[in-house]
Amino acid sequence: MKRSKWIWAVWIVVLLSCLVPYTLLTNVAAWYGSFLFWTCAGVAVIALNIFITKDFEEHGND
Repeated sequence: MKRSKWIWAVWIVVLLSCLVPYTLLTNVAAWYGSFLFWTCAGVAVIALNIFITKDFEEHGND
């Protein structure tokens, strides 16, 4: 799959991180509310970034 599609997936996770806690999880005042959602979203973004950059190569100045 093209790299740009995975970058869009990162942006979707970021957008959901702004929308979900302030809409769906507004009345949840426990640790499994926004904190858990943001933690999972952070892990998802890290995993997507690792997946996106796994094919990057270092170009030396030889």
